[in-house]
Amino acid sequence: MFHRPHGRWTAAFLLTSILALGWIASAAFCGDSPADPPPAPATSSDSAQTPPAPSPDQSVPESPKTSGDNSASSSDGSEPVPAYDFSQPAPEREAVDNSYFADAAFVGDSRTDGFLIYSGIGCGKNLTSNGLSIFTLPEKKALTINGEKYTLLEALALEQYGKVYLSLGVNELGYYDDEGFYRGYCDAIDAIRAVQPNAVIYIQGLIPLNEEVIAQTGGRSYLTNEHLRVYNDLMRKAAQEKQAVFLDLYSEFADENGALPAEASKDGVHLRSDWCKQWLAYLQTHTVDYDTLYPDGAPAEEAPAPEISENGSASS
Repeated sequence: MFHRPHGRWTAAFLLTSILALGWIASAAFCGDSPADPPPAPATSSDSAQTPPAPSPDQSVPESPKTSGDNSASSSDGSEPVPAYDFSQPAPEREAVDNSYFADAAFVGDSRTDGFLIYSGIGCGKNLTSNGLSIFTLPEKKALTINGEKYTLLEALALEQYGKVYLSLGVNELGYYDDEGFYRGYCDAIDAIRAVQPNAVIYIQGLIPLNEEVIAQTGGRSYLTNEHLRVYNDLMRKAAQEKQAVFLDLYSEFADENGALPAEASKDGVHLRSDWCKQWLAYLQTHTVDYDTLYPDGAPAEEAPAPEISENGSASS
């Protein structure tokens, strides 16, 4: 009697334990555990995984493309900037102040000298000589610096500039050598670029003349706008070939007859003060950045053509 109840409780306990163990085993087999198992360690083949696809409201950046045009890529990744068109005069843009010309050199004749004196520009290197022409530019020792004589190109090489403004052509009208004039301008651009590789080279087209005033004041008969326009076309052609900036000053100053207004000059050639200020205003609104001109660097200077001797052989 004493031992029978104890045996019944023992049997009940054993039965309950067996049922509980069976339930746990069944739950584990069906995957009903309360936590997911840890991920398996990555293998070497898993190191480059495919990124998730973007959601519909996300934009997919396009792959960079290369094109065959001359456009320059912008630094901020926006649309390419069109290459500068050297066949056209510099376009008008927002005016700069006179500080823009602080690192500029002005190479020219008496017209440019008057501009620097009367325009109010107040800065810029004066490398001018009265009577200078494109033909005498390489050889005329026009400047004396510290007791030594220099050509304007030699003087230009003594310092580094950010801009070089070249304006020659009026004194050449009497030479009647159009081909030589064109070659002289091409050579001058090459020479300037050789000593100023980081400068913007501006070729200033010739301001028109007033032939009536020239005649009244005893000026030279070869000073005609007809020939001057030919020279402007040649200068523009040289600027395009050598990738320099052409400035169309003729259109800025020509009246309805294609001439300089009579009131602009006392001799039909050199500008009065107010008109020199107009010249400056034009330069202030027609500037071009170096990087816009040459996004891949300045053009390489062309090697001179070999000279041909009398026997037909080429010499270096």
